[in-house]
Amino acid sequence: MERFDTVVVGAGMAGVTCARMLADAGRRVVVLEARDRIGGRMSTDRGAGFPVDLGASWIHGIRGSQLWELVQALSIPTIEFTVGSFQVGGRPMEHFDRSGARMDAVAAARWISDVEAVDRSLSAVIAGSSPGESYLDVTERALDASGLGPERIHEIREFFRHRVEEQCGAWIGDLDAHGLDEDAIDGDEVIFPRGYDELPRRIAAGLDVRLDHVVDAIRRHGEGWVVSTRDGSFDAADVVVTVPLGVLQAGAITFDPPLPERASVSIAKLGMGVFNKVFVQFAERFWNEGSYVIRALGEAGGRWHSWYDVSAVSGIPTLLTFAAGPLGRHLQTLPDAEIVADSVDALRTLYGDAVGQPLRSWVTRWGDDPYSRGSYSHLPIGASHHDHDALAGPFAGGLRFAGEATWGEEPATVGAAYASGRRSAESVLGHPVDRAAFAAAIVDRERSADG
Repeated sequence: MERFDTVVVGAGMAGVTCARMLADAGRRVVVLEARDRIGGRMSTDRGAGFPVDLGASWIHGIRGSQLWELVQALSIPTIEFTVGSFQVGGRPMEHFDRSGARMDAVAAARWISDVEAVDRSLSAVIAGSSPGESYLDVTERALDASGLGPERIHEIREFFRHRVEEQCGAWIGDLDAHGLDEDAIDGDEVIFPRGYDELPRRIAAGLDVRLDHVVDAIRRHGEGWVVSTRDGSFDAADVVVTVPLGVLQAGAITFDPPLPERASVSIAKLGMGVFNKVFVQFAERFWNEGSYVIRALGEAGGRWHSWYDVSAVSGIPTLLTFAAGPLGRHLQTLPDAEIVADSVDALRTLYGDAVGQPLRSWVTRWGDDPYSRGSYSHLPIGASHHDHDALAGPFAGGLRFAGEATWGEEPATVGAAYASGRRSAESVLGHPVDRAAFAAAIVDRERSADG
């Protein structure tokens, strides 16, 4: 049995951040990763000669972001692409009404004004909501009080449903009324033309990362822990578990002794959403140059409602759409070709024969992935952001958890994973980790490796 100071389970953003900080402080650390790659839910496909981010894509708000600070320190290039919290306007968008007809400037402005007015009243309704109420409950009350006509209310209702699905990967009636409280974008958003997984891969360079090591048990042993895999066991004084919430909920790892109530309750109360991506490339652009988003309202956007122009990454006309929540789970039962064809048919409802045949496509299935069992966490009815933080620990004997589901301030983001990894490292070390020195050490190692 190999012995270490700390075993980190999972080589996603939280895991490699924690391990890197501990290793830089002189601790002997091993990272056990079930996949055959580093990055976890930061997954970049480069098979076509350019990066396609199948998992995380954005930094959601760079102002005051510790993650943005790290990206800049590592000189990682980004492209500004601000769509912010499934926003209704604010950037060049092409809006189509419920029949699939393009909305003119006047109609689009009225639509944007309608949503913004209901959203303002929704904030007060949420603040006054009772425990146990869903996001569906509060949005219906805000819509009832809006004074708008039935058709306009219906379009906003669908917008709210799709917003929840995109942000949480969940059905609007399953989300707590406060489920989007933290969903605020501060500053521009950015994407990564070289692929987002560059970040965890660079952090992990030089670490002892054991790929294809599926952890199935974590057992208290004397003053330390034994972490078991099919390829051997590892002994350590401290263990930091960074696997996704869905893996914990599935009971894929056995804990002995069983997890304390504070952790087990949080795991049971939090939700794991499904948010899948469909990328489609075309030979020619049929949408407006410079448009960030194509959005179909009402019936026209029943399944496929929003497409994002991510052509800048590859230089080839490319649209990204999402299948989340119940639709995302359903589509995982269908073949890729059927999913892509259905999304392209929806585009033809809007643009007609201008929509050509796809050149390439990519479809994700995060709900079926045994090492994530979903895309990211959310707050079901009755849960709160305190449940995220309660899961982090530390617990008796030096057991800790990290990952986006353990960071209540901004869960479901890479920023949360990064911050939680740092928190766990600082907890193990018993002192703060200087972020600037952490980034500088990564750069120094790369320079030394380059000779």
